[in-house]
Amino acid sequence: MIIEFRCDREQPRLWMCREKLRVNDQDIPVQIAWTTTPEPRPAGLDMLFELERIVLRKGKAGGADRLKTLPERPRAGNPDVVVDFTSAERDPDCAATLYLRPRFNGSTGEHAALTAILAGDLPVIEIVNERDGSVMDRGHPSAEIAAGLSGGLETVMARTLSMLPPILSGVPRLVPQLAAPASAGAPRNPAPFVVRGVATSIAKEIYRLCCYAPHWHIGWRYAENADVWRTGDLSGPAWKVLGDPGNHFYADPVPVKWQGRTFVFFEDLDHRVGKGIISAIEFDGNGPVGTVMPVLEEPWHLSYPFLIEDNGELWMIPESTAHRDVPLYKCIRFPDKWERHSTLLSGLELADVTITQHDGLHYMFGAWRDGTGGYSDTLAIYYADRLLGPWQPHAANPILMDRASARPAGNFVTVDGKLWRPVQDCSSGYGAALGLAEVLELSPTTYKQAVRHLLKPGPLWSGRKLHTLNRCGQLEVIDGSRVQPKTTAFLASLRSSGRSSQWAWHSALAKPIARRLH
Repeated sequence: MIIEFRCDREQPRLWMCREKLRVNDQDIPVQIAWTTTPEPRPAGLDMLFELERIVLRKGKAGGADRLKTLPERPRAGNPDVVVDFTSAERDPDCAATLYLRPRFNGSTGEHAALTAILAGDLPVIEIVNERDGSVMDRGHPSAEIAAGLSGGLETVMARTLSMLPPILSGVPRLVPQLAAPASAGAPRNPAPFVVRGVATSIAKEIYRLCCYAPHWHIGWRYAENADVWRTGDLSGPAWKVLGDPGNHFYADPVPVKWQGRTFVFFEDLDHRVGKGIISAIEFDGNGPVGTVMPVLEEPWHLSYPFLIEDNGELWMIPESTAHRDVPLYKCIRFPDKWERHSTLLSGLELADVTITQHDGLHYMFGAWRDGTGGYSDTLAIYYADRLLGPWQPHAANPILMDRASARPAGNFVTVDGKLWRPVQDCSSGYGAALGLAEVLELSPTTYKQAVRHLLKPGPLWSGRKLHTLNRCGQLEVIDGSRVQPKTTAFLASLRSSGRSSQWAWHSALAKPIARRLH
């Protein structure tokens, strides 16, 4: 197979230097055909991108950076597949069997992607087969790590590239139905957008000097027939907040009853270190008892402690994307002693792994990332006969690219014979809201879901975000975020210790905080 990218020579970007695509576990070389198009170019765009590189990315290179020289690669021959990233007319003499054209909110070329971003959002991406006009795949990327206009363009193009290998694999795609936003109209001047982005970035840095951000906290309640899955909202008994020391945040709560005792396991991140561990606290039917205890720590970040019972044993799969694997831990002594048993998958980023059993198979869901783009917009599924594997990839992986319904947000549940899963809705930012999705089809070759309810923070759950939902018996848990001034945690520590230190004050205010999303 010969793959050719058709790119505009007047707008050469770093992302265009991709030399190969991995298709069906093989590295396929990519050649480039440079063309000239009549596409409009915003005045001063390169200068604005350079400003963002210096201020927003601290001088680091990005995929939207302009190439100083065009890469020259030897042509392997006439292409079998052309991916045309321009807005130019298709060459009628091109003999490629597959001619693909990315569209951004229905339009082609870099200008269309920039127009959408300048209008305030990343575009819906469609990969269209220009031979017959069919949509081969469709996705809506998340902007959680996109910094400014150049960062938005880099994210869009990175996700466009990640959509190509599944299409070229020859496996039928499960094309999601995503509504593209309305046309943004006339192109806007990018300068005010970039200036606002730089100002916002500076304001965020000042905020991080004064506050721990993000600061997640756990909500809990005992609910009988008024739980979220039955009401479709957050009504019912009032939510209470699990107290934290202020310089730690608690997130991703997972309750479990084991050996007659109920514990809630969760991510426990020390803001001063920037690395999460797994901690737990016992609940006795009225609320939390005792103190929070650490139960699992590794040299790398851990979060989202998915728990599952299998063959009379209790197992944990904490998120380990920083270690690029999906580990399995066995409970040796409940709740505080866990031993790494095996690695279920390796060499990949798969966040918030959640497993369900359906029609005699185990299915593993996770937010997949290929090293670029956002962390929350792409769903991958694996399946196995048993928990210990071996695990096989779903035929249509990655299943879905949709920031509103891809990333897992808690355990599957069955209600009235129907299988459901909570999903993170990151349309307005990472972890901003929670969707309840009904699973309509699930097999090694098919998957369909439909989001039936959307839950957002509000009067029933104060705070700025909502991104996890789990239940054990009548105990129901969620999480969200709040503003947490660093002085609050510092003063609390003074009250508990009864002494002060000028150095401690300086450290509490000035120590850099790792900018983690999860």
